[in-house]
Amino acid sequence: MGFSMATVVPLLPRDIREEYMLLSNRRRMYSGIILVVFAALFISGFRIAEMRNAGGFADGFSRILDFPREVVVEAWEKAGNLPGHAANAFPALLETFNIAMVSTLVGCALGTFLALGGTRGLARWPRLVPVARRVSDLCRAVPEIVIALVLIFVMGGGPVPAMIAIALHTAGAQGKLFSEVNENVDLKPLEGLESVGASWWQRTWLGVFPQVMPNYLSYSLLRLEINIRASAILGFVGAGGIGYELRNAMTFGQGKFDEAAAIFLMLFATIVVVDQVSSWLRNGLTDGKGA
Repeated sequence: MGFSMATVVPLLPRDIREEYMLLSNRRRMYSGIILVVFAALFISGFRIAEMRNAGGFADGFSRILDFPREVVVEAWEKAGNLPGHAANAFPALLETFNIAMVSTLVGCALGTFLALGGTRGLARWPRLVPVARRVSDLCRAVPEIVIALVLIFVMGGGPVPAMIAIALHTAGAQGKLFSEVNENVDLKPLEGLESVGASWWQRTWLGVFPQVMPNYLSYSLLRLEINIRASAILGFVGAGGIGYELRNAMTFGQGKFDEAAAIFLMLFATIVVVDQVSSWLRNGLTDGKGA
């Protein structure tokens, strides 16, 4: 015979233990290096912010609770006015909720198209997969407040710039999440539909959507919670809604703190209710319970 079989030498328990300890030490070393780099970046960033800030952090830390204390004291003294202030601000709260709902619907619809176009194996035009992914990255990378400020400069203040800004950011975020869901799709139903002559739209509608829809709806409900907070924040820059009323109440200062407290309570209650309802619906979609 012109060949010889290589002798397989089994590893001894001592060798396995030494190899394991070597890998563990290496992992701890890498973790320590990352921790040191993170600490250095944190300290340097804090010092830069401290130098550029109008006042020192240590000087202002003792006054950090002054404003909340003034709001609570004035709201307690004028507790009888809170229901009236809440009733007056309720239309603005509905406007904020409508902005969040419309932007979520539009953003999730656009995110669905970006996800379908950016998932390898499912995209109708495979060469455009990188384009769809870069569009999703761009929409996700630009904060809502930056888009809203540009649109407010062009279109003027109001709920429309806020809706467009949140919808674009939602499209980018949902496009990424939906694409990750699409990557776990079972391709056997698609192959079966293709074998009987189904078109791309038919394969997507009958083979993809039934598998991904529970996760799509779950992520969309979670995004609705985020968009309610985002629409309230955009009100501070003139995009309307409850945030605009809150900014006005806080700008006037003392004498209007009871109105600001009422708006705070309304916004907090709304977010809690939406969070509980959406969590219940998400659990029903994923576990088959509740919804």
